[in-house]
Amino acid sequence: MTNKAFLAKLLELNACSEAVEWVGKKSFRTAWNECVRADWMLWLVCKMEIGTRAERIHAVCDCAATALKYVPIGEDRPRLAIEAARAYSDKPTPGNLEKLNAARAAWDAAGAAAWDAAWAAAAAAGAAGAAAWAAAGAAARAAAGVAWDAARAAAGAAAHKKMCVLIRGRIKP
Repeated sequence: MTNKAFLAKLLELNACSEAVEWVGKKSFRTAWNECVRADWMLWLVCKMEIGTRAERIHAVCDCAATALKYVPIGEDRPRLAIEAARAYSDKPTPGNLEKLNAARAAWDAAGAAAWDAAWAAAAAAGAAGAAAWAAAGAAARAAAGVAWDAARAAAGAAAHKKMCVLIRGRIKP
């Protein structure tokens, strides 16, 4: 995708001004290969539905899993939500949906913090009305929310770079 087409797409999708400015004169391919903001990459793959639904869910889970080391010992909800999202994305069976819904309910009952607007928009766009994707995305976002905040605070740019490598390894546009 040329720079002109990529910028037009970003504007159409209401990308943040910081990301549009960063893209500047880069083509899609160059921006993809050079990006060091995992949140931008995940927003983009979900908004543009790049890769399969399962690849997108696994990419979010891969990123969330990098921060599990910051979750307090005995707090299993993030790990269980990640596992449930992965299982349901791979095998959307009634049993896996039940596990996914249970993981989400555990977060809701505990008053988990709401995901930021970009993630919510990405999940909504990626869902395209599909209830299964919405459920899987919600669990992955819930798991990622606490883990992402901890990773960002603890590791900042290094965490972003690591997650960008994981995303590029999982999704090949």
